[in-house]
Amino acid sequence: FRLDRTQFDVLLRRVGPLICKDNTRFRRAISPGERLAICLRFLATGDSYRSIAFSYRVGHSTVAGIVAEVLKAIWDSMVEDYMPVPSTEDWRDIAAEFYHRWNFPNCLGSIDGKHVYKGTFSIVLLAVVDARYCFRIIDVGSYGKSSDGGTLANCPFGNGLRSGTLGLPEDTLLPGAEHLGPQPHVFVTDEAFPLRRNLMRPFPGTTTLPSRHKVFNYRLSRARLTVENAFGILAAQWRMYRRVIGVSPDHVEACVKATCVLHNFLRRTAGSVRNPPTLAVEGEEHQQSREQQRFPRCLACEGDPCRLLLC
Repeated sequence: FRLDRTQFDVLLRRVGPLICKDNTRFRRAISPGERLAICLRFLATGDSYRSIAFSYRVGHSTVAGIVAEVLKAIWDSMVEDYMPVPSTEDWRDIAAEFYHRWNFPNCLGSIDGKHVYKGTFSIVLLAVVDARYCFRIIDVGSYGKSSDGGTLANCPFGNGLRSGTLGLPEDTLLPGAEHLGPQPHVFVTDEAFPLRRNLMRPFPGTTTLPSRHKVFNYRLSRARLTVENAFGILAAQWRMYRRVIGVSPDHVEACVKATCVLHNFLRRTAGSVRNPPTLAVEGEEHQQSREQQRFPRCLACEGDPCRLLLC
């Protein structure tokens, strides 16, 4: 399921009320936990509905209905908490995190597109990723024949970027370059996107660039790799991205949206759930027993652990 027991329980408490069914006189309803397990099994493996139906001993049409319903419930119940629309203060925090982790100031995120549902057709996942590999804004459903720049121009995020309605922070000074004056905040991209006031792409060419341009391209590529790494983590966790998804395009969009919000959920709960805190101070007796197990007791040292081969 790509979730541990605690994360599964947290997700079930959110999604359970939306997917719970009542028992009837003719049959017992499938429990919310089993419904969620069927959906996560589909996302984590990419198996066909028929294969999952044999595993859970339900009809394959039942699996199709459960997956569609649970995908919508995951998105509706978690998008406000794990992928909200960033405010101006959120944009400032993202820029500070990019400068702290990737040494690129005034950066609001990394933008790139990923083709999904490869086979005869594909759709594009356009994403804005922060410095910690979390998706902040996504757009799903553009045709695979469209370029990344064309997808950005036709999506609501691109329209908001052109009209200035995203609530981006005001221009600020660059650290170490105050003489240049206030500079705008930007999203870093690759060569497939246009160069604009709030879109920063690398200098073209490789061999004829001066050294300062090469350093700039290196810094920009480090910051831009966050979106590439996020796509890699997404495909590694949810194996449906590694094969042709044999469902309708509408359901593919729901799958992509659900996996993106689940990706953020796993990224933000991994530290608190998977790594439980340990005791800060150990007792003397416990520490002494560990020392004795690590170092053999030496008779010449009157009982003290000897850290040398010979006394």
